[in-house]
Amino acid sequence: MPRRSTDLWLFLIVTFGLSWLFALPVWLTGSPLGSPSLVVTAAVMMFTPTLGVLAVRMYGRRRGEPGTTWREWAGRTGLTLGERRGRTAALFALAWFGVPLLVVVAIALSAALGLFGLDLDGFSLFRQSLEQAAPGRPLPSSPEALVAVQIALAVFLAPLVNVIPAFGEEWGWRGWLLPRLMPLGTWRAILVSGVIWGAWHAPLTLRGYNYPELGAWAAPFFVVFCVAFGALLGWLRLRSGSVWPAAVGHGALNASGTLILLVADAAHPPNLVVAGITGLVGSALVAVLSLLLFTRAPVRPAVPAPN
Repeated sequence: MPRRSTDLWLFLIVTFGLSWLFALPVWLTGSPLGSPSLVVTAAVMMFTPTLGVLAVRMYGRRRGEPGTTWREWAGRTGLTLGERRGRTAALFALAWFGVPLLVVVAIALSAALGLFGLDLDGFSLFRQSLEQAAPGRPLPSSPEALVAVQIALAVFLAPLVNVIPAFGEEWGWRGWLLPRLMPLGTWRAILVSGVIWGAWHAPLTLRGYNYPELGAWAAPFFVVFCVAFGALLGWLRLRSGSVWPAAVGHGALNASGTLILLVADAAHPPNLVVAGITGLVGSALVAVLSLLLFTRAPVRPAVPAPN
């Protein structure tokens, strides 16, 4: 028998509904991009997909529908380390350090294409941002050392710290939703889940989040990146049978995605619509890599979890 659509609709209603509810104060107060309230809202929103997964589980149990034990259900939604823990550990490490490497490659490729200027001597754009953040205050005596510290934190520490909020999303998107859509076929499931993931960001992206110069058009534009990067995270999830490599990959992106702003020239700053990992260059790079991974290292379709 085909799976009922009730679980999917419940997941989407809870996830999208709560994200808009949590973002409502930002819209009512008109909080600007980069404000503390918007940062807090973004962090809280990241846990709404997990709440959607729990709502599906609770709904199924209350209706007395046949299901699996918690241990089996947790395994199907990716909470365990999968059947091959060694592979999962290797993919965890690959996501941790591979995503920042992708960010660096996207930066280098964008600079090589002339889309922005690199300033590895004076870090002028970074200096400019420091001046704007604290006008009138003296700059650090060694901005170069500060840049080095931030890069080290973004690569070695922040991905692990960011696993917690990233898991809030990944258990929903790649842990539960992607397997739930797998009867559509792997590529259709990747595409649909990526579009849903991108659309879920709308409470923030409609205000220009990630691409301030686009305004509300940032919302559909960000969907393009979410489909590309969602394919990479989907490969990690399906290849390992666990959501944790995808969670650390997501966390690594959040930690290193803005590194381009540290190394750019203030006289020729990057247009993030085209340059960097979340621009068109990065989306194309990630899409090609994802295609190669699915082709060279095939995945085994995950089994959807019952309600």
